Amino acid sequence: MTEQPKTPYDLPDVTGLSIGILGGTGDQGKGLARRFALAGHRVTIGSRRADRAQAAAEELAAGGDLPVSGAENPAAAGGSDVVIVAVPWDGHKATLESLRAELAGKVVVDCVNPLGFEKGKGAFALPVEEGSAAQQAAAVLPDSRVVAAFHHVSAKLLLDPEVDGMELDVLVLGDDREATDLVQALAGRIPGMRGVYGGRLHNAHQVEAFTANLISINRRYKAHAGLRVTDV
Repeated sequence: MTEQPKTPYDLPDVTGLSIGILGGTGDQGKGLARRFALAGHRVTIGSRRADRAQAAAEELAAGGDLPVSGAENPAAAGGSDVVIVAVPWDGHKATLESLRAELAGKVVVDCVNPLGFEKGKGAFALPVEEGSAAQQAAAVLPDSRVVAAFHHVSAKLLLDPEVDGMELDVLVLGDDREATDLVQALAGRIPGMRGVYGGRLHNAHQVEAFTANLISINRRYKAHAGLRVTDV
């Protein structure tokens, strides 16, 4: 019997995966940690200081029994199945270089947006030698499976206990189709959210840069807008 071809909608079961979040003490990382913990994943918040990571985890777990803990970055990276990079851009390369061994063989999800901010003019995309933050991560981590995703997700909505569903699409980019399928499936673990394949990693620049446009939209309309891809 001939095996039926796989469609773009056939995604793996990711329910048992543990997730480490580097930069998990910031709003974006903490918000993703909260949502994945609510979905039942064991989440480890990483930071350069274990006490800061543990404080962030305790804050998220307050009033509930969420499977979230805190640790120094090496422990968070080495002890998790999938690692999300949500560190500030100015510390991006150095952080990944210091964790090359811990991240070897893992799916590494980069959601860092290299942006600058000019008073009175707002956010703008910064040039990156490698092309994008995700491509920089891939260059620094040759033994990891780097995927770009979660760039356009509002930290405020992720952290808001009154918001049950996110109602947006997450563009997922990468050169390893099994890894992008896995990250698409992870995105779908958050109610209302959907992971949509957005191309290979060399297309990550415009996805990261679009965040500057989205910031301008949200400031003008006092919103927390995300993206929806139609006809898919």
